[in-house]
Amino acid sequence: MSRIRHHIFILLMLFSISVSAQKNIEEDPEIAQNNINYRITQSQTELENYNYFEAQKNLDEALKLAEKIDNKESIGLIYSIKGRLQLIIEEYDKAIKSLNKAVEVQRITNDNKNLGKSYKIFGDVYSAKEDYYQALDSYTAAKSKFEEEELDADLAETLLCEGKTFKFLKNYKKSRDIIEQALALAKKDNFTKTQSEALINLATVYSKLNNNDKALVLANEGIDLAKKNNYANILNQGYLIISNLYNDVENYKSSRDYLNAHLQLSDSIRSLTRINSSKDQEAQYLLNEEIEKNKAVVEKLEQAEDDKNLGTLISILSVALITILSLLTLSLYKNNNIRLKTNNMLHKKNSELIIAKEKAELASKTKANFLSTVTHELRTPLYAVTGLSNMLLEENPKPEQIQHLKSLKFSGDYLLTFINDILQINKIEANKVDIEPESFNLKKKINNIILALNNSAQENNIKIHFEYDKDLPENYIADQLKISQILINLLGNSIKFTKDGDIWIRVYKIQEKDKIHTLRFEVEDNGIGISQEKQDHMFESFSQGSIQINRKYGGTGLGLSIVKGLIDILKGNIYVKSELDVGTTFYFEIPLEYTDSKKGEKDKISYFNPKNNDIDLTKVKILVVEDNKINQMITKKILTKMELYCDVVDNGETAVEKIKANKYDIVLMDIHMPGISGIEATKIVRSFDKNLTIFALTAVTIEDKMHEFEEAGFTDIIPKPFKQEEFEKKLYNALTNKKGSSASA
Repeated sequence: MSRIRHHIFILLMLFSISVSAQKNIEEDPEIAQNNINYRITQSQTELENYNYFEAQKNLDEALKLAEKIDNKESIGLIYSIKGRLQLIIEEYDKAIKSLNKAVEVQRITNDNKNLGKSYKIFGDVYSAKEDYYQALDSYTAAKSKFEEEELDADLAETLLCEGKTFKFLKNYKKSRDIIEQALALAKKDNFTKTQSEALINLATVYSKLNNNDKALVLANEGIDLAKKNNYANILNQGYLIISNLYNDVENYKSSRDYLNAHLQLSDSIRSLTRINSSKDQEAQYLLNEEIEKNKAVVEKLEQAEDDKNLGTLISILSVALITILSLLTLSLYKNNNIRLKTNNMLHKKNSELIIAKEKAELASKTKANFLSTVTHELRTPLYAVTGLSNMLLEENPKPEQIQHLKSLKFSGDYLLTFINDILQINKIEANKVDIEPESFNLKKKINNIILALNNSAQENNIKIHFEYDKDLPENYIADQLKISQILINLLGNSIKFTKDGDIWIRVYKIQEKDKIHTLRFEVEDNGIGISQEKQDHMFESFSQGSIQINRKYGGTGLGLSIVKGLIDILKGNIYVKSELDVGTTFYFEIPLEYTDSKKGEKDKISYFNPKNNDIDLTKVKILVVEDNKINQMITKKILTKMELYCDVVDNGETAVEKIKANKYDIVLMDIHMPGISGIEATKIVRSFDKNLTIFALTAVTIEDKMHEFEEAGFTDIIPKPFKQEEFEKKLYNALTNKKGSSASA
């Protein structure tokens, strides 16, 4: 008896372990993922073999498993393949719905590879629906993703589809150019299927462009490639196209031979394609279910017939039930149709919005790259213009040359101001302007601005009056640079549009709360004034009173737009009052924090003065890395005037070798050079010298590239064209710090 119990216990243990193991296997994520991958692979195989109903069943099973373990990447891929399947069996609305789900998931998971494929299938669906412009938008979105991921095979296939779409739109020249791009890419990486299809489609395009000889050569090449690789569908398409081409050139025998080959191959493909049979399988499957249900109903009815007393009642109830169910079914059918149409419309609009967003992001990226490139290309020659004009003015030019040099300097400064204004507007619009508060004396700051602009005022016979409220404190904490920019722009405008008159600048307090004083600044003139119509648009970019005003007084029309942007950043407001031929008053209100501490003006330091013995200039060695010959000459001359010795090289590779072989105190590194860039060269230097002072001499927009400069290991940045004083200051501080650290060591 005890033996029997022992055996029973062992059997129960084995059963328990088996159940537990089975449960663990089912819950194992790796095994579940393998099952999903197997079903996805099977569905793709069935799809290629025309077994669409089997492919659908595998996808449905894979989707259930993927949703169970919440694998979003697999869910997105499954919906994408379902969209492709529904495209093949011409269920376009269902395809759009599936692809929308795929895109939604793939965007969340950043699955750019499969997202691009979904966009491409979207394009195929819209092309099949003859919505060709929507198809082109989808192909553009797909190309963007494939280029990001460097998926050349998918990119070539998408380019081919885009070219075919332009062919449908009868834009044959555009179609030819794009299909030739696809062909070149396919040939480069030996994508034979895309290559053969591109050749055959290119043949039809050349035929439409009345170049039948070229078309025949391309068609024969495409057919040979399709034959060699057994691409039945492409070969079948090629036979028909070349038959039509031979017919056009009146070679009727060859045309008939290829037409017969096309018909034979079409019959062969049709026998393999089981779209209809797959639908029959689905219908048979659903029919069998209904037959089983009907059998159960018949059995119940047979039993009911035995009970004669209930027969009549059952018949009446059956008729009533059927009637009710029919009405209910009809109602549900109509509601379902309405809902389906609404959903399809919403899905289509959603896909259009997604593609529009992709295009907007691409346009924004293109704009940023364009601004960066243009800025660099303009700043580099400006470095030469401003540098040379400054040096020539300092070298005792002939009296008759001085005016020409001043004009050259003015033009360079004007162009640089224009570039900086565009960049400032761009930064304001992109919310990239930071506030840098510091303690300063407001009254002295305004006096300095008036002093700087007084020469311009005197040229127009203008007297500037400054009224600062006697009860108003002078010291505040704020971003004094932005306040200066605002006042310089407003005062500069008044000087520009006033002649033989007066300008008043007034500052007074309108509100006080704790240490925050809200101050009102007024800039009033008795110049030409502004019409009411022009006042409504004067704070927009590139806005001036008229073309005549622009020609007469100059300017870019960006000043007031910058002023408005800066005042908004400082949390203030600006207003204008003006009357033609009477004058204009701009007044703005901004909050400033009052401070008791006084900050005097810094004494101007005479950098690299021979009397200053802090640094032994004869021992300082500087390396200038610059590929532009004019810029080399200017930088070397500036350093020579500062009594600093320098070596000059024109590329990054030589710079690295020089730094290895010599001990330099400072390196001035240009960014854009042939060979390796300044950023790459600095990274190499930092691998063997962490302490060398390296300045980036750059004409690019610093804010856009700051993270790259920091990662590369630059000590600081000197933007081109640089101001002489700022340049000297940075070099002096770097050498002083180097000396201090050496002494402490």
